[in-house]
Amino acid sequence: VFGLLILGCSVCCKSSWNQLQDLCRLAKLSCPALGVSKKNLYDFEVEYLCDYKKIREQEYYLVKWRGYPDSENTWEPRQNLKCIRVLKQFHKDLERELVRRHRRSKPPRHLDPNLANYLVQKAKQRRALQRWEQELNAKRSHLGRITVENEVDLDGPPRSFVYINEYRVGEGITLNQVAVGCECQDCLLAPTGGCCPGASLHKFAYNDQGQVRLKAGQPIYECNSRCCCGYDCPNRVVQKGIRYDLCIFRTNDGRGWGVRTLEKIRKNSFVMEYVGEIITSEEAERRGQIYDRQGATYLFDLDYVEDVYTVDAAYYGNISHFVNHSCDPNLQVYNVFIDNLDERLPRIAFFATRTIWAGEELTFDYNMQVDPVDMESTRMDSNFGLAGLPGSPKKRVRIECKCGTTACRKYLF
Repeated sequence: VFGLLILGCSVCCKSSWNQLQDLCRLAKLSCPALGVSKKNLYDFEVEYLCDYKKIREQEYYLVKWRGYPDSENTWEPRQNLKCIRVLKQFHKDLERELVRRHRRSKPPRHLDPNLANYLVQKAKQRRALQRWEQELNAKRSHLGRITVENEVDLDGPPRSFVYINEYRVGEGITLNQVAVGCECQDCLLAPTGGCCPGASLHKFAYNDQGQVRLKAGQPIYECNSRCCCGYDCPNRVVQKGIRYDLCIFRTNDGRGWGVRTLEKIRKNSFVMEYVGEIITSEEAERRGQIYDRQGATYLFDLDYVEDVYTVDAAYYGNISHFVNHSCDPNLQVYNVFIDNLDERLPRIAFFATRTIWAGEELTFDYNMQVDPVDMESTRMDSNFGLAGLPGSPKKRVRIECKCGTTACRKYLF
């Protein structure tokens, strides 16, 4: 195991900057490289607050010090604490729980043990979610940031979820890279031979603002790594990844985690891809039996032309893993082809069906249906009886819908 040697202390290389500083303070060692000097050697940081009491109008807090065990917790008067953000969050959690339990917001002079224990669990959960948020943002390759929020219960990060940015190819499956690209000088205004969409006998998907202008059900062919055009080509939208800041949040109506946008999203704009592990339909059937017992719906059929492969986002996935169903969704699914033109293996992209305002939850219809009438692509028409759009997560059991919209069908499948 590789390590870092600091004045005789052997430290695991995976230790964070803060952990290294804590180790120096515990050992009472100064370290200029870590910013630990004789002046701040005995400065201690509040990790979280565990309890509260009021004596003769003086407020006291039981402090958990970062880097020290619970046995070293101490009661401190408020004037000794400089952690304004931690204090505000403690009182926010306290008031919210008091209202939930007793319909009151003013804190008592002493907290009962159950309430104090809840506040400790909430503080630990918040720190766990902050670490998970940092991990997600360290792994993302897209511009849009991810925040995490749970003001509903004490559930922490999912135990079995790995964030990925593109398809993870399962055993026995090969993604063949495209062999040729376009030679356009301007793919939007002067496409040579119809650019990449034209080469596949389809229409150009976007306007000059990057908004999709094709009807739902028609495939999108973007420029690829073999094309002469550059990164700013107007036919490179989905491949640039998520552009909006999004929040994974805990819903308050029993739907688990959900996703909301922190920015305004214009109608017909690309929002995100549905990413996961590509597996065969046979393997999907096997896994589906397990997921059914768990009440999960993460299997998404890639049935643009035939039902051969499935995307499983249960364990490997991106933020789309947390997007909930709605019978009146604000996201629409499109099949997208970029560096792989195998029609059995499209990329699945979500575009906004309308303007989505900051703070709104993002949803798509797990049982989406598209009317094939008047489809401009004859290729889509001829194959629509087999598939049309991706058939959404695999349908096996009758699952009650909790979307709460006026258009609710009462059941997901």
